[in-house]
Amino acid sequence: MARWQPGAPDRLQQAAMELFAERGFEATTVADIAARAGVTERTFFRHFADKREVLFFGQDLLQSAFVGAITDAPEGMSAIALVSAALEAGAKGLQEARGQSHARARDAIISANHALQERELLKLAGLARAVTAALVARGVAPARARLAGDLAMAAFAAAFQQWVESGQTRDLTDLVHEATSTLRDIATS
Repeated sequence: MARWQPGAPDRLQQAAMELFAERGFEATTVADIAARAGVTERTFFRHFADKREVLFFGQDLLQSAFVGAITDAPEGMSAIALVSAALEAGAKGLQEARGQSHARARDAIISANHALQERELLKLAGLARAVTAALVARGVAPARARLAGDLAMAAFAAAFQQWVESGQTRDLTDLVHEATSTLRDIATS
């Protein structure tokens, strides 16, 4: 095995996704993933803390997209407009970075494992806290910001679940717009 082959994180992710789909998450070891990717276990651990993190890699980029959209939004925007901007930025980033087929495969792996489902919920809660903090920094009252952050992640999760459904061809950004519109309808009815 070459010591410093470029692209190791991408190869490790690809190998892990293939093995998780073939054997299941629990039956796949870090050694299996490293061997399939053509790297050492040490290289694996240089990029990922454990095999779960392969599935959650890029979370910081998603959080940056959400928070950045709120931070960079023009002054005077309402909380729901800030949330809408955050959701759109996150959806666009996720769609461009991974694509629908990767998201479907990842979702199937997570859906088949209770511990991974729990990890996914913890990651969404972390995103909600980051959105809440960004909203508070923009002057939204803390209680209102907390509710908006939680609702943002609920809307995002609902849109994401539609996006990964078999046969779904709509863009994630379109589904996020629809979810945000539903939130507005709920708030005004």
